[in-house]
Formats: sequence, C-alpha cells, structure tokens
Amino acid sequence: MKKFELIYQRALKRKGEQELLDRINVSVQNSSQLKAISSDRYLALITKAIFKAGFVWKIIDYKWPGFEQAFWNFNVTRCAWISPDDLDTLYCDSRVIKNATKINTVQANATMILELDAEQGSFVEQVADWPADDFIGLLDLLHKRGSRLGKLTSQYFLRSLGKDGFVLSRDVVAALIDAAVIDKPPTSKAEFLSIQNAFNCWMDETGYGLTVISRILGLSIDA
Repeated sequence: MKKFELIYQRALKRKGEQELLDRINVSVQNSSQLKAISSDRYLALITKAIFKAGFVWKIIDYKWPGFEQAFWNFNVTRCAWISPDDLDTLYCDSRVIKNATKINTVQANATMILELDAEQGSFVEQVADWPADDFIGLLDLLHKRGSRLGKLTSQYFLRSLGKDGFVLSRDVVAALIDAAVIDKPPTSKAEFLSIQNAFNCWMDETGYGLTVISRILGLSIDA
C-alpha cells in the first residue's frame, strides 16, 4: 500500500497547491454539532440521497421545497405513520418525483429512526458518535436497517450531513486500486475492511480525517 505522501504529491501536481487546498477545505461537523441537528433533518437528507441516486441531482434540488411540503417537513413520527391513503396521494403529487418505490422509503426510514431511538436511546447520537475508524460499520447499520440505503447512498447521505467519512466515487476507487488497497471496485466485506484499514493507516500517517483523505484520493488520479 502506498504512503499517503505519495498520493498527496500526485494530487498536488495535478491540481496545484491553491486548487487542492480549496477542494479539500470542507466543512466537517463534530459530534456536538451533529447531535444539534434534529432527526427530521436526518430523515430529509436520507430521502434526498435516495432520490438523487440514479437521477439528475439538479432536479431533486430544484424540487426539494415541494418534497418538504409533501412530507410534512419530514417530521419523523408523522412520516412513520403514513397511511395507504397518504401514499396514494403522494404517488400522484407533482411536488415530488413520482417514484413509488422511493416514496415508500420515507416511511420505512422514519420507522428505522424511531426503532433505533428505542433501542439505542437516540439515532442521531448514534450516528454522531460513531467512530471514524469503523465508518464501514455505520454503513452496514444503515444498509441493514434502512430502506434503499446502499453503501454508496449512505456515504452521500453522511457526507451531506457533515459526518466525517469517505465517498467511494469512481475516482476514489481508482486511486485505491492504484494504491494497491483493493484490486477491483469493492463488493465484499473483506474489500471494505481493506479500505477501512487503509484509511485508518492514512489517518494515523497524516492527521487528516476521512473526508479530506477521500477528496485527496479522488484528486490524485486520472480515472
């Protein structure tokens, strides 16, 4: 596995110092800041990530005020109690994207939040306090307990929330392959564990968080 200094120097050569610094100067929320975000915003960001998956992001952003209105500002309890009549209305609501499968996830993921509140005391605090050196464990939790929260969708949700984490974009995966961390796009638990271990080593080497390391990886490669 490559030392991160070599990866950083390649990113620096490709982008130049100022652009590289601008691109990695990102806002990451600490645990206290994440805990101050209400659960309805967690549900909203989960839903936005799901609807953006495989769709034009600009359209979702443009229509988002309508989503907020249609889904009761993502009040978690109200969304968990969506009735069949509510769903029939939502399926035809012009304020949202008319994708029944994705619309159904709002209720399912609201239920997930309430269930984890009951089991763990607080879903929000669980996410906020989840350690960076086991980021893949948080992805597994969201994937197993949530609806349509695949690992990449969960990564984008957590990035939008401000949680320190990596996003395995095409360029980041290419950089990980180049660094001999994995030999193909990851699908198995062993491959994700190798990725987590590499990020942990690079965090120790550099003092950077997962988000910054992820961005530098993506900027270091001609994919």
